[in-house]
Amino acid sequence: MAPGLEPRDDGASPPRSVLFMCGMNAIRSPMAEVLAKALLPPGTYIASAGVKTGERDPFVDVVLDELGLTAGRHEPHTLDQLEDDYFDMIVTLAPEAHHTALELTRSMAVDVEYWPTADPTATRGTRDQILAAYRDVRDHLESLIRHRLLGQAPRKMP
Repeated sequence: MAPGLEPRDDGASPPRSVLFMCGMNAIRSPMAEVLAKALLPPGTYIASAGVKTGERDPFVDVVLDELGLTAGRHEPHTLDQLEDDYFDMIVTLAPEAHHTALELTRSMAVDVEYWPTADPTATRGTRDQILAAYRDVRDHLESLIRHRLLGQAPRKMP
């Protein structure tokens, strides 16, 4: 188990495979993928995809680097480009992705969970204000991964 991970309070195990989906696999879902890979037990298969293809967003790299994490060579891709198509859980981060996941899994035994997550590209202002929006998304996703997938109590905000 990764350092600092406590067992789930409810005794359940985290899912063995998780797909994070958003609109363009450029910000929210790759950020969630990187965070989950850092937090979930080794051997957990984690991937991300978008409903449509987007462009890599450099602000994602900045806010992940602040935690010592990296998206590596990640390039945005769609569901059609995934190497594996079976997951224990699909986590959707945008309404369009949620509707797509529900349609795709109608006849499958897979948990689909919607985690409403803001799109930081809607933020206008200075570079610091924009980075703050990306940090909020990163911290929101980390909190949800810890709470929903690891069963840890949500962090109390100062």
